[in-house]
Amino acid sequence: MEYDTAKEKTKFKDLKERINFYFENVESLPGTIIDSSIIALILISSTIYVALTHPLPDFLVSILEIADAVIMIIFSVEYLLRFWTAEKKIKHFFSIYSIIDLVVILPFYFGLAGLGFLRILRVFRILRLLRFIKRIHLIARIPNEDVYVLINIAFTVFSIVFVFSGLFYFTEHRANPEIIATFFDAIYYSIVTMSTVGFGDIIPISTEGRVVTIIMIASAIILIPWQISVFLKRIIRTATKVRVKCQKCGLQHHDKDAIHCKDCGCTLFNPDRKG
Repeated sequence: MEYDTAKEKTKFKDLKERINFYFENVESLPGTIIDSSIIALILISSTIYVALTHPLPDFLVSILEIADAVIMIIFSVEYLLRFWTAEKKIKHFFSIYSIIDLVVILPFYFGLAGLGFLRILRVFRILRLLRFIKRIHLIARIPNEDVYVLINIAFTVFSIVFVFSGLFYFTEHRANPEIIATFFDAIYYSIVTMSTVGFGDIIPISTEGRVVTIIMIASAIILIPWQISVFLKRIIRTATKVRVKCQKCGLQHHDKDAIHCKDCGCTLFNPDRKG
């Protein structure tokens, strides 16, 4: 088997190997198209989920529900293909990405089976982006790893707000529909609560809503500072280093007196270094 992603010439033993390669290799053109399309569908499906919490004309609701169903079917096909092409299927099945995929997909089929209460799990569809965060860095051809870390922080904050807003909306809308009328009301409550502003104009009245609020605050306290600390440690670590890109592995920051890359051992070529 030979891969030449630069010229897009690849030889495969069978269709299974071809599909797996394009799923995993985002630097190939088909891989980039697949990942970009899935990312777009995740964002569209999440937007549809939010839109359906607002009062809309019946015809528009029907269109959005059909579009959402089509996207869920596409996600189902993607999941089955990933499982089919995985070499270690048990390990793949219990991986965090596979579990998130199932949590996102199954509520659609449970809804068709009359188990509508499981629709609460639909809010986790935004977490499907976890699989693609580092790959977005490759698709966009971002050379600076610091930008990737910032994207991680932004995604962490966005995910916490989105997921817990959805959970809060689902639990509180039924108990307090006048105050939590739409997803936007839940987002407002989440941001005000996590920022510790606490205007007090929205208060959870259900036990489930209070539990969601407690978990939301705990998640924000743990995850956001952790992500920020990773970024600050990276800045401190690279402040004392010089920017020299390794020609073999691409590592960009090295000690000032380094002759070889500390990751791969390749000789560094620094035009600014004397001797």
